[in-house]
Amino acid sequence: MVSTPLPPTVGFDLDMTLIDSRPGVRACYQALAGRTGTYIDAELAVSRLGPPLEDELAHWFPADRVAEVADLYREMYPVYAITPTPALPGAREAIAAVRDAGGRAIVVTAKYEPNAKLHLAHLGIGPDAVIGGLWAEQKALALREHDAAVYVGDHVGDVRGARTAGALSVAVTSGPCDAAELRGAGADAVLTDLTEFPRWFSDYRTGYRSDN
Repeated sequence: MVSTPLPPTVGFDLDMTLIDSRPGVRACYQALAGRTGTYIDAELAVSRLGPPLEDELAHWFPADRVAEVADLYREMYPVYAITPTPALPGAREAIAAVRDAGGRAIVVTAKYEPNAKLHLAHLGIGPDAVIGGLWAEQKALALREHDAAVYVGDHVGDVRGARTAGALSVAVTSGPCDAAELRGAGADAVLTDLTEFPRWFSDYRTGYRSDN
């Protein structure tokens, strides 16, 4: 008797992969600057989303204040950042493509996990699991734990996370990294955005079934 392979688990990054967090993050940085009396170039900050919050705050605050200001930012975030933040084109359809195939869709992000969950709940996007606070190679911890076969992200750090986990790296150019950067980092596939994911996933599933 030939067994049917289990549908794969697919991991997704959050910022600039599933959601366009720039409007909300911009608003939160502007409010943070007002609260702390410290200049923050919010436009510059949102142009380099991906790495942990503390990395960005280190550009604007002394090292001994970064942890304290990060806590304040996260506290302010639900007020300023959730409502203005839309889903990116194809986000819902990408999750649905995995679910419709019988697979599991998880979100693995560097964002503070409670705030990541608020975004997804606000937008009506319900993955099977949300794991926050992981960046670049650290994302492999969650991807391995959930046995993810594919990880989709917009940053070279996401590519590194997928490769560290032994997962297929699918990159989208909706974030700060262009196609050449993503391919140079080792992405297995580069898509313009998530609107191209369902077709890619269908082709991948065909090969996945034949290989298994």
